[in-house]
Amino acid sequence: MQKRTKILLFAIPWIVYFIIFWIYPLFYSFFLSLTDFQLLRGQGEYVGFANYVRLLRDPVFTTSLANTFYFVFGTIPLTTLIALVLALLVAEKVPGHRVFQAAYFIPSITAMVVIALIFYNLYSRGGYIYILFKLAGLSPPANGFLQSEDTALWAIMAMDIWVAIGYYVLIFLAGIKAIPTELFEAARVDGAGFWRRSWNITIPLLKSTFAFVIVLNTIRSFQIFIEIFVMTGGRPFNSTLTTVFFIYERGITRGDIGYASAAAYILFLIILVFSLIQFKLINVKRTI
Repeated sequence: MQKRTKILLFAIPWIVYFIIFWIYPLFYSFFLSLTDFQLLRGQGEYVGFANYVRLLRDPVFTTSLANTFYFVFGTIPLTTLIALVLALLVAEKVPGHRVFQAAYFIPSITAMVVIALIFYNLYSRGGYIYILFKLAGLSPPANGFLQSEDTALWAIMAMDIWVAIGYYVLIFLAGIKAIPTELFEAARVDGAGFWRRSWNITIPLLKSTFAFVIVLNTIRSFQIFIEIFVMTGGRPFNSTLTTVFFIYERGITRGDIGYASAAAYILFLIILVFSLIQFKLINVKRTI
């Protein structure tokens, strides 16, 4: 009993933090979503689910959802595949593997604002990527990749894949290191090469790691914001407008907190449903 009391006392600061900064905002934002609360007025009236109905009829919001889904489904498969292949290669301890491991991870620990500003210049007219396209005989958009509604979102997606790969390489490496080495040694004795060992041993035993990577990447991708804020602001013609940026623009810029809170809750439910579906499809046992 005394031991449990001590554990509880140590946990109290975290519990208080969790209630104040997580539980309370979660429920209070839902309450705000049922009102027409305006930031400048500092008050609002109860309107029920009118904000949710209004959102479903808002073409700008549906555009932001569509762009977000494009971003999620366009980046996750490539990010996961490239990270897995690189992790398999690094785990084989090829010459200079530690240098490669550090090089892959550096973009993940660099401030996203800095990376976004660098790529903003690379994608602009006269930037290095723009010039490389010209030298290759290709026709980049006249005013740069971020100024064309046909290429802006794809350009940001390409940058995001490059940034995220290193973090997931380390996660896959951790999963590979947890696999008993005896399995690989037995496979080598039987004459199995690198790709056969990877396909028959490593990948099947990384099921829980796959689940973690995909769910984590899904949550992160649905919440894409900094890149949009720094590089395009949702332009041109809302072609890069994502749901989180829509929430920011309506809630902070326009002060329509009730409407923005409703949009945030819709996004929360979408992420929750996708996470549960992914766990189910990958068939990972969970203990709660």
